Amino acid sequence: MLDFVYAALPVKVVFAKRAVRERLPELLDELGAQRLLLVVSPAEQALACELVTPFTGRIAGAFTEVRPHVPVEVAEQARAVAASVDADAILSIGGGSTTGTAKAIALTTGLPVIAVPTTYAGSEVTPVWGLTENGRKTTGRDPRVLPRVVVYDPELTVSLPAQLSAVSGLNALAHCIEAFWGPGANPVTSLIAEEGIRALSRGLPAVVEQPADLDARAQALYGAWLAGTAFATAGSGLHHKVCHVLGGAYDLPHAETHAIVLPHATALVAPAVPGVNARVATALGAPSGTDAGDALAALSSDLGAPTALREIGLEEAQLPEATRLVAEQAPAQPGDVGLPEIEALLRAAWRGDRPSTTARSNA
Repeated sequence: MLDFVYAALPVKVVFAKRAVRERLPELLDELGAQRLLLVVSPAEQALACELVTPFTGRIAGAFTEVRPHVPVEVAEQARAVAASVDADAILSIGGGSTTGTAKAIALTTGLPVIAVPTTYAGSEVTPVWGLTENGRKTTGRDPRVLPRVVVYDPELTVSLPAQLSAVSGLNALAHCIEAFWGPGANPVTSLIAEEGIRALSRGLPAVVEQPADLDARAQALYGAWLAGTAFATAGSGLHHKVCHVLGGAYDLPHAETHAIVLPHATALVAPAVPGVNARVATALGAPSGTDAGDALAALSSDLGAPTALREIGLEEAQLPEATRLVAEQAPAQPGDVGLPEIEALLRAAWRGDRPSTTARSNA
């Protein structure tokens, strides 16, 4: 007998080509937003300036000191700017770090966020925030940080280089995978996650092969939205905790870390959740009987993403400390996941081993 709770989150989503240029002013009217704080990274300032041209008079100020993992000092600076310009809403244009900075402002001010994603991060549809202080990343959930409006425009992702598109999309896949066994997982989130996996696994290879293919970009962006939507309700597990620890402690690049760790975390946890290993592998288009972790590793390799933590700056000497930090913060997981399993996962991910082989050898 089915027994579950599904809480739909109050986010208005607009998904269309040229949606920002043609629809955003009316969406701002609906919110009554007249004094916007624009949050954007330096790399995307030119794009943002072009996009806000139809309503430049509503831009009260801008914050451009966006940094990965949202250091506490950056959040405090952004909040100060919002107060100084008397902002009544936040317009975020960019990737996950930009959205995260906007969320950090909303967390203490309650200002509504309008998010315009330019990558496949998915955080724009979640109530999850993250802040880093003294090398430790802390995350939490708060309805105040959930963007009120999200505008998805596939055209805005065309300029994202193929390599960045690949790792950003794999980050989105991580949201799908953990939605199967997060603390709020239910049949609805699993269905959404499964469709997200299908969309991402079909869209991303086409994006890498033909970066200007707008249909492929739309497919990948659709998958990223589904991924974030499933994750927002289901919540996270071991994989995300590993990535948050590594990112906060060693300043590893966020999307690349997700891309590397995901196959190993999946190979460790998925077999403990009935039916999930096969569902994930099938959604990825893998042959029957394929381990989900191996299928994810194959996709990552095909996309040209990094496959070992040593490739992105983690030193072998840091593995014992990383193992301890993850073990101290690891959430409850399906299956038997303790210090030995976490150590094996990190060492396999550091070396770039085949995921299922390592998981079975340490079972």
